[in-house]
Amino acid sequence: MALPFKQRLQAGDQLVVFAIGRMHNPNIVQYLGMTGDFDGFWIDVEHAGFTVNEIEAAVAAGRAHGLESFVRVPPTDYATVTRCFESGAMGVMAAQITSATQTEEFVRWSKFAPRGRRGLNPMGYDGRYGTIPMSKFTERANAETMVAVQIETAQAVDEVEAIAAVDGVDMLFVGPSDLSQALGVIGDFMHERCLSAVDEIAAACRTHGKQWGAVTPTPEYASLLIEKGCTLISPTNDVKLITSGLAATKERFSNLW
Repeated sequence: MALPFKQRLQAGDQLVVFAIGRMHNPNIVQYLGMTGDFDGFWIDVEHAGFTVNEIEAAVAAGRAHGLESFVRVPPTDYATVTRCFESGAMGVMAAQITSATQTEEFVRWSKFAPRGRRGLNPMGYDGRYGTIPMSKFTERANAETMVAVQIETAQAVDEVEAIAAVDGVDMLFVGPSDLSQALGVIGDFMHERCLSAVDEIAAACRTHGKQWGAVTPTPEYASLLIEKGCTLISPTNDVKLITSGLAATKERFSNLW
């Protein structure tokens, strides 16, 4: 039996995930799960306003094909964080983090006592709908859920050592688009400023025994990140798959265009 996603992440396994960011449909998740090409997926609630029901449907579709999932959220709303866990997601990822202090707050939103102050409601999927003792539920949730933090602001790069040191953070995640914007080189992911920031992120993770992942816009960028120690690669999403599929169709049937 395959190890759970978080254990594989902590072990440093090379993982490939996809994102659902705009075109929510459980069939997309199921299809990608059937291919056997991915280790998991993440749901983008930062840029798309997915409902609890939609998150539940996507998570359940993935789980049916052995895919665990985490949800990217803005670090502005405690309730959204706990709803992601209660919907069945195994992790949450904070977008646009700026400091270790903000990271600590996000971890506390994500964990039950004694580490955090997440509201105790065992009636969701993660509490097996109230069928397990509360003490067992909270202990297991604290141990098994994943907390990731995106490093995509200049302030976060400045504080990356302190952010990586926060207890309860399992993964740092490079957001190359916003990072390039924050560093004044929009879209130039291979610019020395961006690569220097990635090196700082990688070094902080090595120092504090954390893993890191990234969205990877190009194969060259993905290879570079893997060489630097990146263990979680996110190369595509729902929109990109449709775009690349259309491009391939037009190339194949070029006589029609």
